[in-house]
Amino acid sequence: MISLQPINESNFLQAFALEVSEDQKKFVSDPIRSLAQAYIYRDQCQPFGIYNDDTMVGYVMVVYDYDIPEYDIWHMQMDRNCQNRGYGKQALKRVLDYISSKPFGFSNKVTLTCHKDNRTAYHLYASMGFAPTGVMDEDELEMSVNYPDSKESRLVTH
Repeated sequence: MISLQPINESNFLQAFALEVSEDQKKFVSDPIRSLAQAYIYRDQCQPFGIYNDDTMVGYVMVVYDYDIPEYDIWHMQMDRNCQNRGYGKQALKRVLDYISSKPFGFSNKVTLTCHKDNRTAYHLYASMGFAPTGVMDEDELEMSVNYPDSKESRLVTH
């Protein structure tokens, strides 16, 4: 079963050990960089290990942008040995559940970016209701979804 666990002193080394395949390295930042950002933005973000039962299989960070306001999903990645098992979709559902609790502030807008050549990630995000906004940041395509805060009215995907 996929769950999210906050990154802390007991599991950050597991996050550092996560690896994506060589051809995916251009798509996502290393968790070390992401955790440095989490330290800087500690009042508005939460980094998570993505776990399958007791094993960390991936990493993701949720950030709240007070200026817009919106929730952002940064650096989502699955270890190369744990891909193509449906963990990414389950993890994204858990992330959206976390965001629906409004841990940092109110906004139903959730935004992420996807490298323009990362078709697998693009299809995952689109399957969860994310749509391109038309904004590009270098090679990253911005995608957003409006996500309700109540579980009863939430977008349901299969």
